[in-house]
Amino acid sequence: MSQRISGALRAYTGAQGASTLARAIGVVAVSHFASSLCHRKLAERASAVPDPGARPTIIVHNQPLATYVQAMLAGDWTAVGDMLVRSAQALARAGADFCVMPDNLAHHAAHFAAEASPIPWLNMIDIVAERVARDGRNVVGIVGAKMVMNGSIYQSMLGLRGVSLLPPDPDDQQAIDDIIFRQLIHGVVQRESKERFEQALTRLANKGCEGVIYASSELPLLLAPGKCPLPAYDPVELLVERAMTAAVQR
Repeated sequence: MSQRISGALRAYTGAQGASTLARAIGVVAVSHFASSLCHRKLAERASAVPDPGARPTIIVHNQPLATYVQAMLAGDWTAVGDMLVRSAQALARAGADFCVMPDNLAHHAAHFAAEASPIPWLNMIDIVAERVARDGRNVVGIVGAKMVMNGSIYQSMLGLRGVSLLPPDPDDQQAIDDIIFRQLIHGVVQRESKERFEQALTRLANKGCEGVIYASSELPLLLAPGKCPLPAYDPVELLVERAMTAAVQR
């Protein structure tokens, strides 16, 4: 049995052994769900790299979520930025070459963190805006937490690229926010919520949206982007794609 196991491990790791060719990716964890999802997606892609020596190391660091939530509710984005920087510093000490942060709301403080970070910072919002603009979209919808739908993080990045951002109607915003915080973050998915979400997406399409940004990491639990009535942009998926490209290209 042990020989079979060791043989399988050798086949997985390959003759070159440990990763030496790729950059190490640091994940700044805020939301438990978003960071675990990001780590899983990175690990899956890393495992698919043919050369074992070119598979990147993935390092995760978090501050207590409650401290982030307290600062966000108080509107203290400087404090949020300080916590992000502390995570980036810890990741740098652990050997990360650059870092990513797969949380939408915390990107309100990402510019503070990027300026003070000891290692490069890949900005998820900027990556999404680049892809939307490259696809030639003029108007896209956004669904997520109310603070994100009505905030400036996506609006600013998309506006600089000539793309208009359209949030749902207030009733739909409240419904989506409730679904995220009362159900999805607890792993609860209800059929009625899925139907309500699809109705909100249909209304965005009827208003002329050419695509929609899933600005909450939990929303794919409700409706996979591939089943959305509009072309859907999954920020975590796009961030992982860019991070892997940066990690394996020395």
